[in-house]
Amino acid sequence: MSASAKRLKGLLQWDASLASLALLGMVLIPVIEVLLRPFQGSGIDNAPVLVQHLGLIFSLAGAIFAERTGHLTSLGSFWKNIKNPFLQASARAWIFLFSVFICGILALASYDLMASEIESGQTIAYGIPTWIFLCALPLGFVILGIKFGLRWHDNGLYQFIGIGIAFLIALNSSNGLFGFSLPGPLLGLFIGSFLFLGGPIFLVLGGMSWALFSQENIPMASLALSHYQITVNPSLPALPLFTLAGLIFANTQAAHRLSQLFTSVFGTGKIGTVLAVAFLCSCFTALTGGSGVTILALGGLMLPLLLKAGYPESKSIGLITSASSLGVLLAPSVPLIMYAIMARVPINTMFVAGLIPALVMVFSLLIFGRFITFPQRVGRFANVQALQSAVPDKNPISLKQAFWQAKWEILAPFIAIGSLISGLATPTEGAALTVTYALITQGLIHRELKFSNFQNCLYQAAQIIGGILLIMGMALGLTNYLIDVGIPDLASEWVQSITNNKYVFLLALNVFLFFAGALMEIYAAIIVLVPLLLPLAMSYGIDPIHFGIIFLANLEMGFLCPPAGMNIYFASAVFKKSLKDVIQSVLPALMAIFIGTVLLSWFPSWVMTLPQLLSSTGP
Repeated sequence: MSASAKRLKGLLQWDASLASLALLGMVLIPVIEVLLRPFQGSGIDNAPVLVQHLGLIFSLAGAIFAERTGHLTSLGSFWKNIKNPFLQASARAWIFLFSVFICGILALASYDLMASEIESGQTIAYGIPTWIFLCALPLGFVILGIKFGLRWHDNGLYQFIGIGIAFLIALNSSNGLFGFSLPGPLLGLFIGSFLFLGGPIFLVLGGMSWALFSQENIPMASLALSHYQITVNPSLPALPLFTLAGLIFANTQAAHRLSQLFTSVFGTGKIGTVLAVAFLCSCFTALTGGSGVTILALGGLMLPLLLKAGYPESKSIGLITSASSLGVLLAPSVPLIMYAIMARVPINTMFVAGLIPALVMVFSLLIFGRFITFPQRVGRFANVQALQSAVPDKNPISLKQAFWQAKWEILAPFIAIGSLISGLATPTEGAALTVTYALITQGLIHRELKFSNFQNCLYQAAQIIGGILLIMGMALGLTNYLIDVGIPDLASEWVQSITNNKYVFLLALNVFLFFAGALMEIYAAIIVLVPLLLPLAMSYGIDPIHFGIIFLANLEMGFLCPPAGMNIYFASAVFKKSLKDVIQSVLPALMAIFIGTVLLSWFPSWVMTLPQLLSSTGP
């Protein structure tokens, strides 16, 4: 590739580069602050706020990058499956021009927020005005709108005309479409079709907010303010930072070292191998932040081990796929952090609260899923012998050797959790220290992390978290509206009119969350449902910590259910099995995990004992 071509490629990737630079700043500033604090009391002026506003830039640049690479969360591009050419073209135009329109609405709302900030004259640190960072909001939404507009038609002239018309309509739609409000059912039909045909989730939420706000004459600037508030939440930078740390471990040989350790601890017999796989997959998901990552990193290692131990292939695939979803309750799991932010509970308390429930869920999977009973037949798949031969016939390394080789990976969760529980670091600082620890151990000590690998980790973090932060901002504005009009109170009154029995409510809650997890991506479910369901749960005397564990335990099942269950799709690709075969292999696990969630619901002491001990021994 010529030098000019490389420069052009670099310019086209400005969004990924900007998001990566912002993320690096979010790592460096807290680490410098922690290092300087013992010597001079503080390091960088107003460091937490500076990091939070770097997060604002990271979120918008990451979202633009995610759009370019097709990683913005949606239900799928169903418009492409329409057979009739005219209807397909119409659906395509509707999806992308409505996206331009909503982006225009959001850009105008963000500009109003930025203008008010310019008038206030507030600064962040070192004389840097706050509005400089707020520029990312209107600019980001305009760029996203243009990008969506370029997809509505293949002809450049039509693209330009469509973008212009959609932005003009947005400009004249601050109080309904051209000054009047469309009927509610018609608006619902528009937004519902937009969602079903493949519109991005954040724009679905933004469109719903626009429809509701315009009917109530509420300024859209309040939606932009909600997005700004959630993005600069003091704990939110921990989200991309822990994700980055997990991606660093996932892109090295950490998975191999941990697999050797767990098999050395539990043994290589049937029961020992099953226990090793279940605990390793759960812990690796918590460490890397993604159950799909666990299947990709460990699937090829764990399946041959199970087959070598004489375990059926179908049940082996079911065990790996389902156990990879159970790390959600273990620190520093990203969903655990997200719930803490949305429910406004301490992150370190959620970290501690998830320890016993995580063990309960693993043993529920193994016992009620009958993964610790071993039929003598070896499954019905044809390639068992080939997979068995993939495991070399050599003695495993000793337990002492395995511990020594994996010592740096073993210490990683203690760095993440210990820095928070001890009070030595804030959640953001603890996450930044975890990233630094991962870089030092995997890059300098093991020498397995090349610069290109680290750059790829930065890009992956931007793709994953950029779109999530957009959803969080839109969802917060929508849920704030629903709370203001009293929807949670009405729901609480309605449910309590049906039953006053706490345990009946918990059973119904588990069933509802099971279906919600199957239909909604986990991050969208946390953002949308927690603010609505938490007040309802509290009306039955359920503690927010207990509710959070119930909520996340139920969503673990969502990883295994179509259409939103990504684990089954990853497993189908990794193990080269049909989706039907993978779904059949995880059916026993679904029932087992559901039983585990019901047990956690009905025995709150399993959740609350450790947090109560922590609070009683605190200062």
